[in-house]
Amino acid sequence: MSEHLHPDPHSLPSHSQLFKATGVSLIVATILLVSVVLPAEYGIDPTGIGTTLGLTAMGRPPSANSEPVAPVVAKPDDAVVKRAVPFRTDTMTLTLGPGRGAEIKASMKAGDDFVFTWKTDGGAVNFDMHGEQPQAGNDFTSFWKGRQQTNGHGSFVAPFAGSHGWYWGNRGAQPVTVTVTTAGFYEKLYEP
Repeated sequence: MSEHLHPDPHSLPSHSQLFKATGVSLIVATILLVSVVLPAEYGIDPTGIGTTLGLTAMGRPPSANSEPVAPVVAKPDDAVVKRAVPFRTDTMTLTLGPGRGAEIKASMKAGDDFVFTWKTDGGAVNFDMHGEQPQAGNDFTSFWKGRQQTNGHGSFVAPFAGSHGWYWGNRGAQPVTVTVTTAGFYEKLYEP
């Protein structure tokens, strides 16, 4: 004797719920067919979305005159960036008394670059990473400012020739020591 188990009719979706779910599925499938599949597979784009997304190029057969698309690779002449100055690394330390400030700068030509890290011995400082062009007087360009920081890290490419570096200001009541390390292509690192 076999028993057949029947699901509880109250836990099954109603006919109207099934029709709605089927209708939504058909609409979504039609949208995907027209906007993605036809442009990508056959180059047919009735909505224009495939062209916008770059899918129609995938569906076109290559012409007899077209060359295969090669990956983007640097040309041998562009693979090396030659520098007028040698690679160098420098580390400098300065101590800021309460209410005092000081700078460390790098002499750079436009396009020279370095990576950098600076940190304090625990005290927080305000800083302004900036640059000055030769004969600019008191004019300078700020690149990055911060308040009450204990470190900073990054890379820098000189947008113009001149001196580029940091000003640190100690607004606290105790002396703060700042150590900066740079590595890259620049003429020298110095304390003005």
